[in-house]
Amino acid sequence: MYDITEITDKMAGNQKVNYDRVLKKMIDEWMRIEIRPTILLHSCCAPCSTYTLEYLTEYAEVTIYFANSNIHPRTEYERRAWAQKKFVEDFNEKTGKQVGFLEAPYEPNEFIRVVREDGLTEEPEGGKRCSSCFQMRLDIVAEKAQELGYDYFGSALTLSPKKNSQLINEIGIDIQKFYKTNYLPGDFKKNNGYKRSIEMCREYDVYRQCYCGCLFAAQKQGIDLKQVNKEAESFLANRVK
Repeated sequence: MYDITEITDKMAGNQKVNYDRVLKKMIDEWMRIEIRPTILLHSCCAPCSTYTLEYLTEYAEVTIYFANSNIHPRTEYERRAWAQKKFVEDFNEKTGKQVGFLEAPYEPNEFIRVVREDGLTEEPEGGKRCSSCFQMRLDIVAEKAQELGYDYFGSALTLSPKKNSQLINEIGIDIQKFYKTNYLPGDFKKNNGYKRSIEMCREYDVYRQCYCGCLFAAQKQGIDLKQVNKEAESFLANRVK
């Protein structure tokens, strides 16, 4: 499989890499040798998976891996997991694709332990706590991709304009050094990807959350977590799991 370090290693140390362009070069190579690689794609929520799946499934076989122990409270986690699985089902039915869905164990205490031990509870949104969270989730996806024999692991996180795509890709590239699977680069907000994701959320009636997910960020943003829990409980109670 195509290893993106063949490109990125040639770049200057402080130069920003256009990861959207790198992915397009990889896709061109897949098409040249006539392969459809397998990708285990981390998704933080259904909205971020919308355009990302629409784009990638044209060239590869994709499975969504919902690995997000950072999400608080549990009911909100369950709501987002339900919404993600439902979108995959609806997307497959509408497009004829065969996107898979896997869900990692929900282990919020492990996320909180790491954040507290590393002294990251007071970090601002987008700071070191987020970097640690990206690292944790991408590592989980890489491990599962290796276990199941996927050609690539990646993440839909870069679709969000609020996420640092350079950082996410750099973390993914570092993680691939420890596994027998390759990191899939990307910057899915490019090419009007974020705009298309909003359109697709309307088309598929996808739940769009009001905060990233973690307890610490929610508290800093003044999110009423009791209300979130109440709404999530109501949402789940009215749906068959």
